[in-house]
Amino acid sequence: MFPFYKQHDSMQCGITCLQMICKYYGKEYSLESLSRYCFATTEGVSLLGISEAANKLGLHTICGRITLEQLPQAPLPCILHWSQNHFVILYKIKKGKKFHIADPGKGLLTYTEKEFKDHWISTQSKGEEKGIAMFIQPTPAFYELSGETTNRKRSFKFLFGYIKQYRRYFGQIILGALTGCLLQLIFPFLTQAIVDIGITHQNLEIIYLILLGQLILTISRTCVDFIRRWILLHISMRINISLVSDFFIKLLKLPMSFFDTKLMGDLMQRMNDHNRVEKFLTTQMLNVTFSLLSFIVFGCVLFGYNLPIFLIFLTGSILYGLWIAVFLKKRKALDYELFEKQAVNHNKTYQFITSMQEIKLQNCEQRRRWEWEDVQADLFQVNMKSLKLQQTQEAGSIFINEVKNIIITVLAATAVIHGQMTLGMMLAVQYIIGQLNAPVEQLMNFLYSLQDVKISLERINEIHEMENEESNKGALSAFHDRNKSLSFKNADFKYDPHNPNKTLDGINITIPEGKVTAIVGTSGSGKTTMIKLLLGYYPLLAGEITIGNTDLQKYNLKWWRKHCGVVMQDGVIFSESIARNIAVDDGEIDKERLLQAARIACINNYIQSLPLKYNTLIGQDGIGLSQGQKQRILIARAVYKNPDYIFLDEATNALDANNERSIVENLMEFYKGKTVVIVAHRLSTVKNADQLIVIERGKIIETGTHLSLIANQGAYYHLVKNQLELGN
Repeated sequence: MFPFYKQHDSMQCGITCLQMICKYYGKEYSLESLSRYCFATTEGVSLLGISEAANKLGLHTICGRITLEQLPQAPLPCILHWSQNHFVILYKIKKGKKFHIADPGKGLLTYTEKEFKDHWISTQSKGEEKGIAMFIQPTPAFYELSGETTNRKRSFKFLFGYIKQYRRYFGQIILGALTGCLLQLIFPFLTQAIVDIGITHQNLEIIYLILLGQLILTISRTCVDFIRRWILLHISMRINISLVSDFFIKLLKLPMSFFDTKLMGDLMQRMNDHNRVEKFLTTQMLNVTFSLLSFIVFGCVLFGYNLPIFLIFLTGSILYGLWIAVFLKKRKALDYELFEKQAVNHNKTYQFITSMQEIKLQNCEQRRRWEWEDVQADLFQVNMKSLKLQQTQEAGSIFINEVKNIIITVLAATAVIHGQMTLGMMLAVQYIIGQLNAPVEQLMNFLYSLQDVKISLERINEIHEMENEESNKGALSAFHDRNKSLSFKNADFKYDPHNPNKTLDGINITIPEGKVTAIVGTSGSGKTTMIKLLLGYYPLLAGEITIGNTDLQKYNLKWWRKHCGVVMQDGVIFSESIARNIAVDDGEIDKERLLQAARIACINNYIQSLPLKYNTLIGQDGIGLSQGQKQRILIARAVYKNPDYIFLDEATNALDANNERSIVENLMEFYKGKTVVIVAHRLSTVKNADQLIVIERGKIIETGTHLSLIANQGAYYHLVKNQLELGN
């Protein structure tokens, strides 16, 4: 069996394939350790990234485009570029053209030649259809390196901490379940007594007395069950809140760069995973406990009544369990495929609905509808496969159970005829069989839940095991130097370590304390990246960023950001009051600072014109506000903070000329005594800066003031000339 690992989110397919290859050749690496060699971006990992990481691990790689006919002669396993957006492993090709694939998103699958070509073939060259493959072979260096594994808490042990604090309540629930089980146990004996004593002797008083006893027992069992369910609801809500709260706490401790490589859908899936774990911990675990108790108690009674019937029931139950187990693997693969198709369907449907106006405007209704219908057809096919599997499983299960029940009925009836069992005992046995069938079915369903929750736990634990942003306990929480200027010293950086081109290349610049520095340049030159690095979003590839003479990485980043007022291009407007959108910190709102910040940002007059003024609620993502109003609220937020450092990234690009002029004038007064870094294209925003930095393709090409740079007639001069059409 080829070693299989499951990717935990959509960006990890390439890394997971490399993990499986390493395991195949005898070395076990965790995803965390491989991520240090193979970096994933928002688009996942590139084939170049996988190749470079494999080489560092001592594996020799060859990549290229080959035909389907060449593939059987190639060394397996190999990594394939799949469906233009995914990586899988081809580990075996059988005669009859059966291709065995290890898909980190779905499991171990088998494809026909046609299905394989549909997913793999990507180009046609000289009349030949070709696909991309990477062939990997170990070298002696691979075996010299020691495998790096992280002790991830994939077991259920870490969940016991959540159960532990409620162990008294769980004890009460189990005691209630046992009480209910024992009360239920009395019913078959009462049924036997009605037939063997009441009916046989035609004694109505005995029958009424027994029926009264059954009524009392039913009421008692209902009360016990009601209390048990109430306690269970209480515990499940508490545990769910604790699980999700701890998850949020962990997310807030992770580095900024983590959120660049995780898609929203992946994080939301982990939220759903918490609900699955909570249900497993409470409802399903307790249900299976109750089922086991019922099975043991009623099984013992059946064993006492008639040994052959007990053995028939046990044999039938084992066959039922084996039949269910046969479908576990297929069900798991289909669940992965169904989840993938549902995710695509949700994205496509959301995009279709939210872009209706643009679709109508661009007259592409038919094409967009056909695309949506293609997704529905794919989803329908997977649902049909799932339904077919479920129906086959259920048909077999019903057949096994019915045959078992018929055999038991025949044996019981024969025993009554031969005088080995009374009629009342036969009815009691039938009642017991009915009570035993439900626990057996619940135990089988529990196998499915166990399969699902194991995957969920691995996904959740992947987040919990990540290193926090503030992993250095000795990080500084006070300025170490009197000089608080910011400096880049031989700083190199790139988002994707496997990209041959650097985003920033050899940056050397000082941003003086208490002065205004503006960074200008063409789009994509690295301006916003410089701001993010100053805020501690990412570590540098080489060099350092210092505050005074102290490396920024030695400071507590949470403390550092408290001293920074920031307006980013993609700043977020929260769905709450205007006042709380400006005063976003954890403290009480300072009304004087709030009004002052709004005046500087030229938003006070607009707010005062609203019926609820500063208490006006803003819709999600700033619905109801123009882009200019959003930007002014974001500027007011930075001003309200009254920080030592201010970073503005295209903070006024959505404003009209009059508003921009007023805000810039107000801000120049506010900037006094503060260190300011501005990224902007407009001349009016940067011309009064104390220092201008011109950056192009990740390198600083000019520095100076507006007047000196204009006089040099270099890159800055041409930027201004193009903007204002100054001519010569």
